[in-house]
Amino acid sequence: MWLTTDAVSVLSAYDSGYGTNLEGPISVVNQAITQCHEAVHAMGVERIATDIRLGTRTDKAQNQDWAQGLSENQRKRENKIGLISRYTLIDDPFDFMIAQKVSGLRSLRTSGVLRLTRAYSSDLKPCTEFLKPTHADLHDVAPDTNVAQELDRFKQTTLGTYNRPSLIFSHGKGLDLYAELPTSSKQPKEYRQYLDFSAGIAVNSLGHSDPQIARIAGEQAERLVHSSNLYYNEWSGRMANKLVEMTYEHGGLGVRKGAPMAPEASQLKAFIANSGTEANEAALKFARKASLVYANAPDRKTGLVCFKNAFHGRTMGSLSVTPNPKYQEPFEPLLGNVRVGELNNTRDLEHLITQDTAGVIVEPIQGEGGVIPAKLEFLQALRERCNQVGALLIYDEIQCGLFRTGTMWCHSELPLDAHPDMVTMAKPLANGFPIGAVLMRSEVAHAIVAGDHGTTFGGGPLVCRIAHHVLGRLSEEALLKNVAARSQQLMDRLGLITEMFDDLVQPSGPRGKGLIVGLPMKKAHFASDLVAMARQRGVLILSAGSDTLRFVPSLTVSQAEVDKTMDVLESCLVVLREQNDK
Repeated sequence: MWLTTDAVSVLSAYDSGYGTNLEGPISVVNQAITQCHEAVHAMGVERIATDIRLGTRTDKAQNQDWAQGLSENQRKRENKIGLISRYTLIDDPFDFMIAQKVSGLRSLRTSGVLRLTRAYSSDLKPCTEFLKPTHADLHDVAPDTNVAQELDRFKQTTLGTYNRPSLIFSHGKGLDLYAELPTSSKQPKEYRQYLDFSAGIAVNSLGHSDPQIARIAGEQAERLVHSSNLYYNEWSGRMANKLVEMTYEHGGLGVRKGAPMAPEASQLKAFIANSGTEANEAALKFARKASLVYANAPDRKTGLVCFKNAFHGRTMGSLSVTPNPKYQEPFEPLLGNVRVGELNNTRDLEHLITQDTAGVIVEPIQGEGGVIPAKLEFLQALRERCNQVGALLIYDEIQCGLFRTGTMWCHSELPLDAHPDMVTMAKPLANGFPIGAVLMRSEVAHAIVAGDHGTTFGGGPLVCRIAHHVLGRLSEEALLKNVAARSQQLMDRLGLITEMFDDLVQPSGPRGKGLIVGLPMKKAHFASDLVAMARQRGVLILSAGSDTLRFVPSLTVSQAEVDKTMDVLESCLVVLREQNDK
């Protein structure tokens, strides 16, 4: 399935500035290329740009025509970035994947990019190891079993706001979750293992049941869990300070990466809540209050702006800026004076964001909406328009922030003219313990006074100590290198899947950044079908939007776990193709 290569050869090519002949058997799956990725990243190369194309295996003349066309198209594209590759096709009479000889493959040292151009034979086959379900859903559970009794208790006393399969997870480790199998009360409990490639919906960035977090939680639970916000506690301030220090180190909210921080004169301040929707509620309130303090308009500014396919939460304020009729209509009327725009549409911003606008909220990468990245020029235009009318710009980075994209904030490495006034966070901040936060520029903070907002549980010492620890772990160099390597691996595999299943997958292929990646399908039900099929083969993935598969694994995910998930997905796509052809 994968081109394998000799990492030493590629590193030598990088060192000399020229390419080399690379070849390997189809049975050896991607191990050496991954080693190459990791070795190149260790050399300081920021990314490896990989081009994947499927070759033909008909007659020699057709192969030469294909090679000539690929060469011309590739040269045109690579000229834009200063790379020129010339191809000589190698005939492939055996079951081998052979890379084309690349002469004059040069690396751009100044940009820190090494380009590997690879070609594959057309007999590339998807993995078929997982065609049959191994983890069948339990539709009819015997009434005298432990699972049936537990499900009955749950359904009798818990509000049914979710449609769930009959799985009861009891424990986990790393990326693995374990569900109870139905047994009688006289039998010992048995468990079925699942690979969780969803990280609890982008929450467990350090995996399940992390031993260091468990130790810290136990220690703090014996010291102090809650003391109320009428008094200081030792960990809420430390956690807020950690957030600010790290933002100065990595960049964000108008602060350049590596800028010196004077704690007594910090440009940033944090508010700690209990969840993502609470963080967004707070940010919307702060936007209105700040506009009241600073606006020169004769009337109070109350307008809010959001964007189609956004998801910001389910409480009334956050729901009001989540423009999905499925979520909104049962609870109308919601907040008034909310305008909805189109992501990446800069033409309408002048009419969308007006003198009455207090705040604009946007996800730099829409998660629930289908893993749709906002373009840089769009974010810059938002910033400019907000400046013109005195509106505050809020980035909801609850799903895409805190190193999921490889940087602390999704906007950390963007130009300063694309930075927000506030950023909201939650999901991975305490690796599963409930917490949310708003980080804001000092201009916003100065508009908020005692009594303007509050929370009973937000900023408690237990969860803040855990979050302080998690922030330190998420910023470790080894973890960030893993994010880069696994992102490259995931994108490469999904790129191949796009080529192999062009009847099922949209030709645009995978989108996203780091370890928040989406794969759009050609029909809406394909995504939900594949989620169910993967679960029935022991892998948990997600859908997003109307037609997209979403991949947000723990940032600790291994090479083998990415390969296992992609192998299962390929098998599921084979089954889906057969069903779709009937």
